Amino acid sequence: MKKRKVAFHNLGCKVNSYETEAMQQILEQRGYEIVPFEDDSADVYIINTCTVTNIADRKSRQMLHRAKKMNPRAVVVAVGCYAQAAGEKLKDDSAVDIVVGNNQKKEIADILEEYFLKQEEKTCRILDIGHTGEYEGLSIARTAEHTRAYIKVQDGCTQFCSYCIIPYTRGRVRSRDMQDVIKEVRTLAAAGYQEVVLTGIHLSSYGTDRKDGSDLLALIEAVHKTEGIRRIRLGSLEPRIITEEFAGRLSELPKICPHFHLSLQSGCDETLKRMNRRYTTKEYYEKCLLLRKYFSSPALTTDVIVGFPGETEEEFAATVEFLKKVQFYETHVFKYSRRQGTRAASMENQVPEKIKNERSRCLLALNEENKKAYEQSFSGKTVEVLFENRITVDGKEVYAGHTKEYIMVTVPAGPENLVNKIKDCIL
Repeated sequence: MKKRKVAFHNLGCKVNSYETEAMQQILEQRGYEIVPFEDDSADVYIINTCTVTNIADRKSRQMLHRAKKMNPRAVVVAVGCYAQAAGEKLKDDSAVDIVVGNNQKKEIADILEEYFLKQEEKTCRILDIGHTGEYEGLSIARTAEHTRAYIKVQDGCTQFCSYCIIPYTRGRVRSRDMQDVIKEVRTLAAAGYQEVVLTGIHLSSYGTDRKDGSDLLALIEAVHKTEGIRRIRLGSLEPRIITEEFAGRLSELPKICPHFHLSLQSGCDETLKRMNRRYTTKEYYEKCLLLRKYFSSPALTTDVIVGFPGETEEEFAATVEFLKKVQFYETHVFKYSRRQGTRAASMENQVPEKIKNERSRCLLALNEENKKAYEQSFSGKTVEVLFENRITVDGKEVYAGHTKEYIMVTVPAGPENLVNKIKDCIL
């Protein structure tokens, strides 16, 4: 029997990327041939969708329709967060043949088989995600990157920030069994990966749903014991997880990368209240100081939303001053996007797009200043670089990689192949 061809397209976060690779490997094991998304001869197109903003919704719909347009005879599958949120709408979308919500991706091979057996009867598989306590058992043996592997260890969120739809599409906190994580880390280490990145929808909540006493710190310490893994990087953290004990014990683990992404969203306390973020700028700054107490020159990165409903010029100015005070390595700037189904969507004093654009430009300029200053602080220092690929820069071949702080470093290409090797370099 001829192999069916399947093409994937991923939208959204690193968790989505992990789940897309896991589905790809499931289908490979079941005899499917993986082809590029642009291949118009694919029998199946699977789009792992995102719904974090209205723009993400639109992109998800566009990719679903693009797939059907490329090959009208192909089976188009919508999976993930947008599929979870808009399942009823997608049932009526002629471009979509199968709808698969969250916590159903591990069944993708069986769902496709059932679809073909039923002679192409439209299929919709969506759980009541808010009432499931089961962690979906996906795993990977390799990733698209050759040196760094992202590992999903947690799903769900119960923070209910006023701008965010994710708790409604990902459900309650569900943590992966620690031994299952360690098994995957060992598999990846044996395959040659030297760095792992622990990630989740709300990583700081890892273990809070379990009764075995496991938490994120215990998981990190267990991963640290794995032979072959030389670096451990953490995904986005909530500020409240940074305590004296947490920072102190992390600092005793030499494999930990001193690169901490602490979600901020605003540098103004009044805005934080409207966002339903559960900390003040004072508390947040104390967490930054704790990390700088236990780590030498850690890279602190963050996210900021500009133009949140009701954000005045004074509130935005407070955010600017706070960002200058903390001096982040990198600040990811997002313009507030009205997301139906969230409390913020119905708030008064929605900020005009023109003002959002101006504020975004201001923070992006500040980000460039902070980033340059942080990188210059390493000038003349010897740093450890994990080289990831060979690329062309200004017509010259170089090897590119990152320090533990995630500063990108390039060196001229020579006879030695540096890919997936760790070398000391002077900046």
